[in-house]
Amino acid sequence: MLTIRKSAERGYADHGWLKSFHSFSFANYFDPAHMGWGNLRVINEDRIAPGMGFGTHGHRDMEIISYVLSGNLAHQDSMGNVKGIPPGDVQRMSAGSGVRHSEFNHAKGEQTHFLQIWIEPNVTGIDPGYEQKTVPEVAKRGQLALVAAPEAGEHTVKIHADARMYAGLFNGAEAAQLALDAARKAYVFLIRGTLQVNGQTLQAGDAAMLQGEAALALTAGQDAEVLVFDLAA
Repeated sequence: MLTIRKSAERGYADHGWLKSFHSFSFANYFDPAHMGWGNLRVINEDRIAPGMGFGTHGHRDMEIISYVLSGNLAHQDSMGNVKGIPPGDVQRMSAGSGVRHSEFNHAKGEQTHFLQIWIEPNVTGIDPGYEQKTVPEVAKRGQLALVAAPEAGEHTVKIHADARMYAGLFNGAEAAQLALDAARKAYVFLIRGTLQVNGQTLQAGDAAMLQGEAALALTAGQDAEVLVFDLAA
């Protein structure tokens, strides 16, 4: 079964300095039909105005991934990490037993556009952790690059969760296939462009939720950037 959720169906919040689309219930947006998908709990598409950001706040027992699309995200946390996250980098923060952090856009005249992703961990109370890796465009061009998984890799951050996250860039004849376990769930989020997922067309901001499917086929991309999640059911 494949179900498409259109971009306009997402929750939306405009705080002036922050404009955010919520794929799942978050903060003041509540939709009991969209509380998450498998162990994927949050995908927020955030746009932060210049000089603004999220002040220091805390998290526990969550795998948090930041995927920057444009601009630069300044990260600082209670583990001592002070980092800038540019487009092309994937950042993972394991909140574990507790961590505090802030996220800001320090650039003048440039918006920071990024995805904030939360995945429920399969272990709790661990020491908090941080990891950041660069995923070059060539690794994603016309294929799915594994960027987050239980096992670290050259371009893959390690998450403490039964999930895998892939990123890909597709245009024209470029295509990719991914075998799926029909007992698990998969989630496809199209960041930009258009793309066909198992023959169904997605536009930017759309998502496809898959359950009971044996394979995923990505075809007919037009300037498409996509994230694919293989998730515990």
